[in-house]
Amino acid sequence: MSKESLTQEAKAAVMSYNNKAAVEVANKAIAEGVDIVDVIQDGFTKGMTEVGTLFEQKKVYLPHVMAAAAAMNAAMDVLNPELEKLGSTVESALGTVVICTIEGDIHSIGKDIVAIMLKVTGFDVKNIGRDVPLDQIVEACEKYKPVAVGTSALMTSTMVHQKTLEEKLKAAGVRDKLLTNVGGAPVTQMWADEIGADLYTENASDATAKFAAAFEKK
Repeated sequence: MSKESLTQEAKAAVMSYNNKAAVEVANKAIAEGVDIVDVIQDGFTKGMTEVGTLFEQKKVYLPHVMAAAAAMNAAMDVLNPELEKLGSTVESALGTVVICTIEGDIHSIGKDIVAIMLKVTGFDVKNIGRDVPLDQIVEACEKYKPVAVGTSALMTSTMVHQKTLEEKLKAAGVRDKLLTNVGGAPVTQMWADEIGADLYTENASDATAKFAAAFEKK
């Protein structure tokens, strides 16, 4: 089966809240040697993003979002061990990165994929979770002294916290010691420019490329 077919099946499984189908797609991807990061980003994640959009448009409700997330999580239970293998032998030589989903936002899959791929690239990644209070993010930056902090927001109602985080990092005196990265479905380069974030990344592949480029120059 082609990668394109698998990604379409993955997207459909999430959007139809079908755990069994999601797991079947995950197993097919592994068995057939397809790039599982592509299947996750272009299939499962896009399906989840569309459900999130429908939720914001009030065309589906919270139980639908939770059911879609359950389907994606079922697939990720199969795929995560394969992703972890990618990063298990990579030396962390490019510095520490703190990553999380912003306060008020419970989504985590996209952020988790970015975290794994940055680890594969050679960063020491501190994945501090989802729905993380802004003050806790600042504390993590003070504790780990990262070269960058990345936040994900999957809803327009939570992405505003990315702007507040910029202000809190400045107040704590750590903003000029690191790069800030913002991502998530509603986030754009224009938003990153508006709030003063250093990097906007669209997905895990984009994050990997931009982080590597940024820190090769340092």
